[in-house]
Amino acid sequence: MGRQFCASASKGVTVETFPCFSPGAMDAVELARRLQEEATCSICLDYFIDPVMTACGHNFCRNCILMSWEKGKVKKGKKKKGCFPCPECREMNPQRNLRPNRLLIKVAEMARQHLGLQKRDLCQTHQEPLKLFCQDDQSPICVVCREAQEQRVHSVKPVDEAAREYKTKLEEDIKYLREEVTKTETLQAKGEETLTQWQEKVKERRERILEEFQKVVLFLVEEERRLLQVLKKEEEDTVGRLQDSKAFLDSQSSSLDLLLLQLEEHSQQGPLQMLQDVKDTLARRESLCVKYPEMALPVAIKTVCRVPGQIEVLKSFQEDVVPDPSSAYPYLLLYESRQRRYLSPPPEGSTPQSKDRFVAYPCAVGQKSFSSGRHYWEVGMNLTGDGLWALGVCRDNVSRKDRVPKSPENGFWVVQLSKGKKHLSLLPDSTPITLTEPPSHMGIFLDFQAGEVSFYSVNDGCHLHSFSQTAFPGPLLPFFCLGTPKSGQMVISTVTMWVKG
Repeated sequence: MGRQFCASASKGVTVETFPCFSPGAMDAVELARRLQEEATCSICLDYFIDPVMTACGHNFCRNCILMSWEKGKVKKGKKKKGCFPCPECREMNPQRNLRPNRLLIKVAEMARQHLGLQKRDLCQTHQEPLKLFCQDDQSPICVVCREAQEQRVHSVKPVDEAAREYKTKLEEDIKYLREEVTKTETLQAKGEETLTQWQEKVKERRERILEEFQKVVLFLVEEERRLLQVLKKEEEDTVGRLQDSKAFLDSQSSSLDLLLLQLEEHSQQGPLQMLQDVKDTLARRESLCVKYPEMALPVAIKTVCRVPGQIEVLKSFQEDVVPDPSSAYPYLLLYESRQRRYLSPPPEGSTPQSKDRFVAYPCAVGQKSFSSGRHYWEVGMNLTGDGLWALGVCRDNVSRKDRVPKSPENGFWVVQLSKGKKHLSLLPDSTPITLTEPPSHMGIFLDFQAGEVSFYSVNDGCHLHSFSQTAFPGPLLPFFCLGTPKSGQMVISTVTMWVKG
């Protein structure tokens, strides 16, 4: 059979006599068949690979024509040296005179792609175009399939209409998956932040445990190791749970990203291609199970910093601290139990305004200041309301007339004790640490040379908080601050303080 493709002579037929490239002369199926024929090598009967043209104008794969001529060498008979017959027309051609046909390379590739699509667009049973979509079977069918006995009772729609409906469903699923990806990414970020914060808190607690043991060098090293091991176990358990949650979210994020990518690619295909596997595609979305593990930061570290016998050691530095009545807030009552008398009775009709008296808060300071050495004292608390108390030390020259935040920058090294959930405006914008479950008996230890103030629960010996700095700027005084009237009492040595109601 003779064939010719455009300007490249192929098997002896001219362009003018070849009708296959007239789109109106045949239907799409016939056009595809002719295109396949023109893109096929007559030797290997497959699509051209590296096509070349002989001198007589026929096209073959380069390897095919060379192998054909190689076989011809062993045959007997007279042949012109260096010339071999064309497998198509038998005309003698110089072996070296082969020209690459680049245009035919593109035609062969077009034929491969067109025929692959054409095959998918046709019913495999009847070779008819797939123009309908069976909603019962969830698959495209042709008009011949529609007339089959089992298909007559099925619900059928045109392909384009069904594609629009399912495209809408796919878009809804894509939107849902994008939202789930966003939620997962948010949880991932929270999980990483939680892990970082938790490890930072563990780091601070570890440092505090080490420092507390350094203060009391006479205590057993085994107890120090035991506490560190307990903290390490707590850290490992908590970090392990957080890391497991993070790993789960990472895996879930990857799965969601992959499914989202597949759905997006599927939704961008043509109607028929989109509907080929639409049932499996939608089933993957419906079977998706998205979970969100909790990633909340623990409220507090369970491992406490408790050095056995530390309170007893600190009591060797105990001072007889007594509040100074001349510094007390006018309505702050001080009752001395030994002498059974009020040290600072409330004013009757007028309020003393001496330079030493606190007038902004219900506060008082100790009679004795400290500018060196180590000192320890204890304060008992009987808290009855939702008030806010403060204990610690302050500079001897702090403002007693103005309301200022009780922070180291303003000369206060104190902890706040809050029994209730409300914070009084008594100490606005204050920065001291607040204990939501204050002990009934507080110990305060001042190491002036070390620049450190530490707070302890006397009942169980737990360390509560410490302030550390290079050096204190001057003499310090014990500081006491109560809440509102009827909110409780403080007991310092033999003196009981409360606010008059």
